[in-house]
Amino acid sequence: MRLSRRGLILGGSAMLAGCSSGAVATVQAAGTTPQVAVQPRPPMIVTTAGPEIPPPLDPNNLVRKDLMERAMAALDIHHRRVPLRDRMYLVDFKRHSGEPRLYEVDLVAGRVTALRTSHGRGSDPAHTGYAADFSNTPDSYMSSIGAFATAGASWGPQQGPNILLDGLEYSNDKARERAIIVHGADYADPDFLAREGKLGRSYGCFSVAHADLPSLRERMGEGRLLFAFA
Repeated sequence: MRLSRRGLILGGSAMLAGCSSGAVATVQAAGTTPQVAVQPRPPMIVTTAGPEIPPPLDPNNLVRKDLMERAMAALDIHHRRVPLRDRMYLVDFKRHSGEPRLYEVDLVAGRVTALRTSHGRGSDPAHTGYAADFSNTPDSYMSSIGAFATAGASWGPQQGPNILLDGLEYSNDKARERAIIVHGADYADPDFLAREGKLGRSYGCFSVAHADLPSLRERMGEGRLLFAFA
């Protein structure tokens, strides 16, 4: 087993899984017909329909209706892993990285706060600012979609302060193995956006501006939903 360069981000808190073989195993008892074992499910890659540009943000209705509906359903489906329902966090990967697309939804006060977040370089190899492909595969450097549970504040030697995430679905359940976290990054800061017109790309993490991280780190805490979709 080798430690990937992403394995150092969490300072040893990422749990690296052993290699699994894709070979087909055959089991045969004397005088019987060989039985072929079912192969593991292949890695999932989700491809969106392309750089469809959504309508401008409505300040009175920031979050897409279908995104909100999926997130509310995820709160119920994953209620054991996501026990806190005071606020949740949504990421709209249909939007350009230069737009605010990470939403803190206060379910008590009925208030939405919008921030910017990056996507993985593997999801946008041409660096258009739009994420097109999503994967749960280690070293793909793609963003993952689906429901995550926040797992509390942490600190790593490479990215510094961060928020840990646990993937709850087949599309993202390797989040810990891949060291997918929320952290601050220079390429998500306002001066980078002003210069480039878009944010830089991560290795699949939800990178945010350094100035936004302290509040997020405190408010996300542990046991809240982060739901990403495109």
